[in-house]
Parts: sequence; C-alpha cells; structure tokens
Amino acid sequence: MLAPIEILARLKERLVTALEGLHLTQDAGLLSVILELPQAPTFAPPLAGPRFQFAHRDRNRLQAGYGIAAEWRASGAGRLRQLRAQAVQLRASWQQLDVDETGQRGFALLGFAASPTEAGGHGDGTLPDALLWIPELAIVSERGRGALVLSTPLPADPEGLRSRWAAWLERLLPLLASEQADTTSVATRLRRSLDRPDIAEWEELVYAALTEIDQGRLDKVVISRRLRVATPRAFDLQRLMIVLGELFPSCQLIELSRGQTSFVAATPERLLAQHGDQVEVDAIAGTVARAASLDRDVELSEALTNSAKDRREHDLVIQAVRTALASCSREVAVPPHPSVMQLRNAQHLWSPVRARLDPGMDVLTLAELLHPTPATNGEPRRAASAWLRRSEAVDRGWYTGAAGIITPDLTGELWVLLRCAEINGATADLFAGAGIVAGSDPLCEWQETEDKLAAMLTALELA
Repeated sequence: MLAPIEILARLKERLVTALEGLHLTQDAGLLSVILELPQAPTFAPPLAGPRFQFAHRDRNRLQAGYGIAAEWRASGAGRLRQLRAQAVQLRASWQQLDVDETGQRGFALLGFAASPTEAGGHGDGTLPDALLWIPELAIVSERGRGALVLSTPLPADPEGLRSRWAAWLERLLPLLASEQADTTSVATRLRRSLDRPDIAEWEELVYAALTEIDQGRLDKVVISRRLRVATPRAFDLQRLMIVLGELFPSCQLIELSRGQTSFVAATPERLLAQHGDQVEVDAIAGTVARAASLDRDVELSEALTNSAKDRREHDLVIQAVRTALASCSREVAVPPHPSVMQLRNAQHLWSPVRARLDPGMDVLTLAELLHPTPATNGEPRRAASAWLRRSEAVDRGWYTGAAGIITPDLTGELWVLLRCAEINGATADLFAGAGIVAGSDPLCEWQETEDKLAAMLTALELA
C-alpha cells in the first residue's frame, strides 16, 4: 500500500501532465480533471470552508465537494427555471478530462428550500433559496473505486491553477489516510430550549387543518415542528455523519456547510432519480413506529398496511406523482400495493413509481413538476401551500426542500430533505412533520413527529 506522501506525489505528477497542452487561457466554460485514487475513500474529511457530502452506506457510495469553482443562486417562483437556464449553457461548455478513465465526471450540487422566497435566503442566509454549486475539489467513491475531481472556470491562469489544485491535494490526502472519528464516547444529554409549536398550539393547528378538510378545501396538509436542542460543547459533524450511517444505513446522508451553519439530513425519500430517459420517484406516506419485540413490530407493520387512513394518505401521494409524470413521460408504472419501508425508528408505506421520460427532460424540469409532493406539503398542492403560508408557525428553510447531485447532462438524483438538523456550534434545530387527513388525531400525529425527531436526536447525543 502506498504511503500518503507517495500518493500525493503521483497525483501531482498526473495533474501536471494532464494540464500540459490545454489552452486554459483561451477557452470559456468550465474544466473538470478526474484522477483515480488508489483507494476508495470511506468518509469525507471536514475541510474548512464551503463543503457538502452525500453518503449512502448500503450503496457504499460517497460524493463530496469542497470550495466553489462556480455557483448560481436563484429565488422566487421561477427559481428552478432560472437555474436550468444556467445549467443548459453550462452543459455545452463543461469539458471533462478523465485522465485515468475512471468513468466519473464532474458534478454539481442542486438544492432548494421548501418554498420559494423573493428575499433569496433562509435563516442566517448561509443557504439561499435555490443553489447550483460546482465544487473546486470533489471526491467520489463507488463500487470500490475512488476518484478526485478538480474543477475550474475558464479561462484560468495555468501556474495559479496548478498551485491552487496542488494545495487542495496537500490538504485532503493526509486526512483521507487518517482514521475516522471515534463514535464510542458516552452519549451527551441534550437540553431542549425551543419547541414550536408547543403541544397546545399543535392541537389547535391540527383541528384547524381538519376543519379545512371537512369543508372540502383540502384533502391533506402536512404541518411541521421545529425543536431546538443544545449541548455544553459544539457538535462534531464528522462523528455525527458516521453515527447516522451506523444508525440509518439505508438512508441518504446529506451535509451542507456554509459559513458557521451546517444542514444535516438522514432521509429515506428520493424526490427523483433520473438515468437517461428513465425516472424513479419514491411515494412515501403513512407512518407507524417500530417496536422492541419482533411480534409487536410485525403487528404494527400489518396494521399500517391495513389502515384505511394511512392508505388514503399514501394514495394521495401516488396520484400526485402519477399526474406529474404523466405530463412528461410514457409508461408510468405504479406497484399494485405499497411495501413497508422499515427504518430504525419508523415504518412507512412506500411505492417506487417509475416512468419512461419524453425526450428533453432533465432533473430541474422534473423537480419543478414534482416538488412539493403531498408527502411534505399536501393536496391540492396550491391550496395546501397557501394554507401553510397563512397558518404554519415554522420557517422550514431547506427542511422538506430537496438536494442532490446532477451531472453535466442534467440527469441525476435529488432527495427530499427530511430527518433534518440545522447545526450552529453547540445548538441544533431539528424538524419533523405529520400529514393531516380525515381521521387524524392531534396527539397521535404529535407522537409521530416525536418518533421522527428521535432519529436525529439519538445521533446528536453521540456527536
């Protein structure tokens, strides 16, 4: 096995060779240079500065980005159309130099908040309304192979570029060779400092929603909670991501860090995954807790499957997804019966909906058609959104928005931002919601949000 210093020297040599002969000062657009790593990384080191990562333990897949080679922000109702216009221009001018024939390409993060705002930002402004972000340095690991992706806008000064990219390698390589953070420490007790709405306000909100449903103005609406917790010391984000991977190996783990704030999620739900002309969307709605005993767990799973209320809630999501995909695709396929997705702390009704897309479709167009789904917003979409703007006590920010990775051909995968925490030092704001339909009980729905919050609370106690 090569020592880190030998790996660094070889990567620098290959980088210099790759850049020789390129007309870096004459071309416009973007250049990505891809270099193979001798070992596939198992974690994303927490380098200072803007960064993101997407990790999925069961898939053995990691994608992470550091720094900013290019980014575009957008706000308001047309935010995704604005970003798509930029992405289409980029698609024609994004050069890919895969030095070691890894099969990888440069990639971008696409993410956006739950609801568009004209102000253009959320919270302390570290995460804008919508963002397309190409990192200067990226790492990718999948199928046992690893690669580095270095990206720059063109034109670029050759000497300055070589120096800057070499500095990135010098920062990253020693950390990739180090051990992961230790997760065996004793759990830290979290102190709750803010719960909005509180349980009394929650009951009022649920009854108000049920009135809208009874009067036929809504079929479903999803209301949310925001819980703030604190510890005596700052949370360790690297350790938090490792713990989340151990607790929720089938979930997509996401970390976005900008400024002093980090947004972390362990979500089970894809908004969409597009590969060529194929797309798959997760329809997830209907929830019950897990049980300590196997027999009781099976009982709860069967009760969820047979619950008329939960099946009605699930069917609303399926119908909305089917309608959205029917407008842009052929051969929409829905499973005849939902499956039960079992996570560590909850069970959900789940139906993967598949379709063959019409020519010219891309991730940004699909995201605008599909988001928000009834699973996070309600149905009818516009009526539910309007009611939430008037009534909901929580500023969701990026919670129930979406984020993911897109490639230069504008395909890729986006995940709904659930099981989230917005972390700033020793403080974390957690989010959870529950879908209200006819027959919903306020206290049962409150308990559902408690079960969902428990996912991130457990991980934070160990971070």
